[in-house]
Amino acid sequence: MASFNRVILLGNVTRDPELRYIPSGTAVTTLGLAVNDRYKNSSGEWVEEVTFVDVTLWGRTAEVATEYLNKGSPVFIEGRLRLDSWEKDGQKFSKLKVVGDRMQLLGSRGGGGGGGGGGRPATQQPSSQYSQPDDQASYDAPDVPDNDIPF
Repeated sequence: MASFNRVILLGNVTRDPELRYIPSGTAVTTLGLAVNDRYKNSSGEWVEEVTFVDVTLWGRTAEVATEYLNKGSPVFIEGRLRLDSWEKDGQKFSKLKVVGDRMQLLGSRGGGGGGGGGGRPATQQPSSQYSQPDDQASYDAPDVPDNDIPF
C-alpha cells in the first residue's frame, strides 16, 4: 500500500527558537507554531480555533530559523509527521511532531515581533527560502526526546 507523509503549515512562531547541536555537530532547533482555523459552527457563528504544533528543524535550516525568527514571526513550513515515543519512570509517552524539510521566512526583516512589517500583504513581502541540502534531506533525527538531551 502506498503512503504519503507531507505537511504544509503557515503560522506564527509561539516562542523564540533555541539552537542546539547534537554530538555529531548537527544543528537542531525546535519551535512552536500556532496555526489558526476559522469555521462556522452548527448555529452559524464563526469560531476561531488555534492548533499548536511543535516543529523540529535540522542543519542550516535550524541555524537560519534561530537567527531570523522570533516569537510572533510568520513562517511557512513544509515537512513530515513524526511520532516520538519514550518511556520515563515506567510510564510511556508519545507526541506527534513535524520535522521541517523546508522553511520560508515571511514578512520583512525589520518587521519586529508581529511579523507583518511594511504594510504590504504577506504574500507580497520579500521572502527567503531555506531547505536542507540533498544529502541531508533524508536525514532521520535520532529518537531522543528534547528533555533527554544534556544541554
